[in-house]
Amino acid sequence: MLIATWNVNSIKQRLDHCLRFLKEAKPDVLCLQELKCPDEAFPAGPIEDLGYNVAVHGQKAFNGVAILSRHPLSDVRMGLPEANGDDHSRYIEAVISRPGGGVARVASIYLPNGNPLGTPKFGYKLAWMERLRVHAENLLALEEPLVLAGDYNVIPEPRDVYDPADWLGDALFQPESRGAFRRLIALGLTEAVRACDDRAGLYTFWDYQAGAWQRNRGIRIDHLLLSPQASDRLVETRIHKETRGWEKPSDHVPVSARLAF
Repeated sequence: MLIATWNVNSIKQRLDHCLRFLKEAKPDVLCLQELKCPDEAFPAGPIEDLGYNVAVHGQKAFNGVAILSRHPLSDVRMGLPEANGDDHSRYIEAVISRPGGGVARVASIYLPNGNPLGTPKFGYKLAWMERLRVHAENLLALEEPLVLAGDYNVIPEPRDVYDPADWLGDALFQPESRGAFRRLIALGLTEAVRACDDRAGLYTFWDYQAGAWQRNRGIRIDHLLLSPQASDRLVETRIHKETRGWEKPSDHVPVSARLAF
């Protein structure tokens, strides 16, 4: 089973890219982030025509997450528990019925950016990460294959950024953000890419400004976290860097993990 995640940075602007990726990479499951459209405006038709089931948790002009699956979807959850008035569409979760029997649980996550520092946005980011940690702990108790995939807006380590000094004042690279990410993994999750490739210079995002793509000034903020039942089945991962070179691309590229069931 191939499971991928991609912040498309507007599904309306990147629909052709999404369809091309589905046709070429043929993921069993694709988690999308930053749809920037409400549920009713999501272009489900062309995606369903390719044989995918669609679950969407959208929001007009901002945020928005979706799960596309070749296999049946059930038990769809939109939003994290303990919302307390939080109306951001940043989390969707579903159970995937696997071919041959059994299930896998997959979540698409668009974690808050948190910038600028010194504003309520950073506190919201950290509080959201703690809500995710608590929910993930409850999901792990189910002891089933679980993949928490998405744009985490966290640079885990200095080797995940072209120049750490340039990001010292950014919410994505603060000790508090990185610590919250480590606490999430410490529940018993495996960071799929790092389980397969320990090299520095693996990036999933290149800014549109200052020739970041051309100069390979990237960062790694898109992650797939696996429960023990999923990590035991991890075969390989891939960062689909070629999509950043497509015409009018997203600033993120897909990341995929193949699990053998």
